[in-house]
Amino acid sequence: MKKRLRNIDNLVVFLAFLLVWEISVKRFHIQEWILPGPIQILQALWNARELIIYHSKPTIIEAIAGLSIAALFGVGISTAMQWSARLEKIIYPFLILSQTVPFIVLAPLLTVWFGFGIMPKIIVIALVCFFPITINLFDGFRSVDHDMKRFMISIGATKWQLFKFVTFPASLPSFFSGLKVAAAYCVLGAVVAEWIGTDRGLGILLIRSAKSYLIDRVFATIFIITLFSVIVVVIVEGIARIFIPWHFYKNNSNGRVS
Repeated sequence: MKKRLRNIDNLVVFLAFLLVWEISVKRFHIQEWILPGPIQILQALWNARELIIYHSKPTIIEAIAGLSIAALFGVGISTAMQWSARLEKIIYPFLILSQTVPFIVLAPLLTVWFGFGIMPKIIVIALVCFFPITINLFDGFRSVDHDMKRFMISIGATKWQLFKFVTFPASLPSFFSGLKVAAAYCVLGAVVAEWIGTDRGLGILLIRSAKSYLIDRVFATIFIITLFSVIVVVIVEGIARIFIPWHFYKNNSNGRVS
């Protein structure tokens, strides 16, 4: 009940913000090419719906592909570091070092190496999403209850059984936390990656609209980008609830299950 009330409060605040925005634009006679009102943005969204759908398809494909690859490599590398202390000492510094290089700097190189197709964009997205997944999962591995580990070892569990039945399941909440952060970045990463050169995508639509001073379409495109990002995060949240349902069953102050 409290959660529903909070959602209603958030909706009311958001609608009030839009109302103030619309009134302010009309009251102060702000030019459309500087700041359009919400109603004009909604009209632009509807009028350019076919164009937005056309440009949305490659962006969604790139974002999902990049996020999937990042999750695959993130799990693999985190598991390798957890499995071997020597590998951890070798890989971890490079993992941190990888975040000191701006990905937008790598984009031209990737274009030279792989051309203007979808591959360099997916690589950029995977690089953006890789770090939060890897570091969160690895932290999850290191935060597993040591008493449970000692108990499993005392009853003769092998290293693989310890990982399978204790370490990995206990680290899943951390993994999905990192995956949700990466999911929030993947669509934005796709948009930025499209700036390096393409003829389709929300990123190129954003640039073309801005250069044409179609600011209402710019805001409409930003809205779609935000919407897609939220949808991906919600999907990840739903997957997490399927795989780790116990993590979401917590008693509130009234003793009821949330």
